[in-house]
Amino acid sequence: MTTARLSLYQKAENELYKMDSSVKTKFYDFCHQFRTDPDHPSLDLKPLKGDSRIFRAKVDRSYRALLARAGVGADGVQQWLIVAVRHRKDVYEELSVAINRITGEIEFVDLGVVGQSVLQRAGVQLTPAPEEQAEPTPAPAPVVPEPAAPAASPLLADCTAEDLHRLGVAEALIDLALSVTTDTELDELIAGAPRLTAEVLTGLGSGMPVAEVEREITRPAAAPELEPGFENDMAAALSRTAVTTVDDDIRNVLAEGDFRAWKVYLHPTQRKIVERNYSGPARVSGGPGTGKTIVALHRVARLAAALPPGHNKPILLTTYTKNLTADLRSRLSSLIDPDLISRIDIKHIDQLAQTVLNENTAPGSQRRLIDDDKALDILREVLFEHDEQRWDAEFLFDEWEQIVLGQSLPTRQEYFKARRAGMGRALSRPERAVVWKLLDQFTLRLNGMSRETWAQAADRAARYERERERRIQARAELKEEIGGGDLKHLDDNSSAMRYLRHRYRHIVVDEAQDLSPAHWKMLRAMAAPGPDDLFIAGDTHQRIYDRQVTLSTVGINIRGRSSKLTLSYRTTQEILDEAAKVVDDRPYDDLDDGTDNLTGYHSLLRGPAPDFVACSDWEDEITRLADALKQWRAEITRPTDDGTVRDPSGTMAVCVTDGDMAVRVATDLGLKHGITTAILTKDGPQGGGEVHIGTMHRFKGLEYQKLAVIGASEGILPRASLAEKYETSDPKRYAREVRKSRNQLFVATTRARDALRISWHGKPSRFLPV
Repeated sequence: MTTARLSLYQKAENELYKMDSSVKTKFYDFCHQFRTDPDHPSLDLKPLKGDSRIFRAKVDRSYRALLARAGVGADGVQQWLIVAVRHRKDVYEELSVAINRITGEIEFVDLGVVGQSVLQRAGVQLTPAPEEQAEPTPAPAPVVPEPAAPAASPLLADCTAEDLHRLGVAEALIDLALSVTTDTELDELIAGAPRLTAEVLTGLGSGMPVAEVEREITRPAAAPELEPGFENDMAAALSRTAVTTVDDDIRNVLAEGDFRAWKVYLHPTQRKIVERNYSGPARVSGGPGTGKTIVALHRVARLAAALPPGHNKPILLTTYTKNLTADLRSRLSSLIDPDLISRIDIKHIDQLAQTVLNENTAPGSQRRLIDDDKALDILREVLFEHDEQRWDAEFLFDEWEQIVLGQSLPTRQEYFKARRAGMGRALSRPERAVVWKLLDQFTLRLNGMSRETWAQAADRAARYERERERRIQARAELKEEIGGGDLKHLDDNSSAMRYLRHRYRHIVVDEAQDLSPAHWKMLRAMAAPGPDDLFIAGDTHQRIYDRQVTLSTVGINIRGRSSKLTLSYRTTQEILDEAAKVVDDRPYDDLDDGTDNLTGYHSLLRGPAPDFVACSDWEDEITRLADALKQWRAEITRPTDDGTVRDPSGTMAVCVTDGDMAVRVATDLGLKHGITTAILTKDGPQGGGEVHIGTMHRFKGLEYQKLAVIGASEGILPRASLAEKYETSDPKRYAREVRKSRNQLFVATTRARDALRISWHGKPSRFLPV
């Protein structure tokens, strides 16, 4: 019989993941005993003297669980929150819990992780909790005052206690925060602070003004209006706090590692975005690892849970590539029941376009898809046959995709009037006439071969879907005109017309920055405009294809319904600092008429600084890469105390600029250094090797514990051929291509979770902060 209900505080869960399996097993036994009989003598449950709301209980001879009473549940069962699992020597009387005045959540404050210099400056001395039935703990050595040193200026000198209180910093940490004088001291304070406190102090420490921290961090995390007396209602606070219920599956939960929490945990800022009701299309942006995909998946789960009973699929979840779609499907399955997943259509954007084309094309008359490289060869043939040397095939292909298809221009006259903002080289009217003629010949050649490019397919699908939407609207207007009567007699005996509706009620888009105008036109036509129709997640700093879209021009208005995430959960601050230098402070578009930047983008994770390695030649670069991979493997596979050895497969990766280099690296590592590899493809890793190797494009949406970028030399990143072709002849095109290369490197570097290594031979890339 259960007499107590246990929940795990987020930090306690993270602590447990890092412990030896023997401690995890004993913790599971402890939970079982506590839920059955919390007063059992073996648990030795006692309150701390410093904060009577915190109790300590024995997990085993060495470890203690720290718990807080959290009221009584609706079923009359006493609720307890495990806020920490610690070695007994790390249990202090000064540990405390409180309810945050901004978020309304339970917060655990541990002064034991704060640097001694800060504690001493603030006049705080920690007192170990007595262990009545354990080995005596030696009394703490008296603190010997250090010789007086010149008083250093506080790091947060521009802040007051009132500022920190208003921003939501835990009361127990305000004086300490105002006492820190170095970045190291602040990092120590942040490492053990509650989540909102850590985010606020990180923002202030990085130079964000108080007003900006309040706007970007505090306000988005604020709970709806809290009832009077909320600061004493632990039961209500527990309902607002991210916890994991401790049940009989806890052993499996702990064994999965901390990625489980990352997949399902929602920060209050994210939860608000997920749970808000929007009057129309909404967008969430944010740097790599800030949880945009997590928010998108939870948004899908929320929309699915609100569906009326049925068997149709009124929700679409889409993204740009096939492998990302498979990942979304897998991660969504951990959030919702199979019955609800069956109500969701999960397709990548080109698969969706093909569905539309198949519905609108007679059997046997479908066009086969042709990749862009082969299409460029056909365009070169057209240029050769017309002896045209004013433009190269790449320029015309770009003009065709960005302007003709991008703006759905059906005639030469429309092309003459089209705006070409950002395209670089200007075209006179006579030149446009020649370009149109060449592109017309090119499309006729493709039609004659029954072939089309992916961009053409998307454009045709958008046209079909917009025509479908036009018919839906016309029918609705006619029905309204006749007073809502049956239109059966006007439907030409077509049951299809009677049941014609928009395909979806809700559409959720991930990696939105890589979709083309045609994709957006198709999606806009697939759902009726209205509440919660489109939810868009993307980051233009990660755009790796040259597809700049202003959503308002394709019928999608996100004004007033945009949110931004700034906290990275994937990558350490050290890696983020270097990655941000890759893209500079140059403005990026925000998928609409505004600009976006990485201001306030930060992480609470800390780790080693990235390694920048200059090599003498290719052989030296490969040899030193192999040495680094072997060292990483040794670190990952180092046995734990109970002898467990972790499988290193898929934890390490090597990123390169193109497919040829990927094959070369895999060959050299295998033949010369005995390192097994797997090449990343659109269908995932091919081969059973431990180290994944792929191009920067292939790393989109992935993450690795340790990652190396090689071949980051000037002339390779960006390609020297770009400068030769465009730097003087078409400066704007050149700038776009360089930015695309920057974005690719930014995406690659932010796939690393704990360790990043970048190497080159010859001159380093201009993008590197070296």
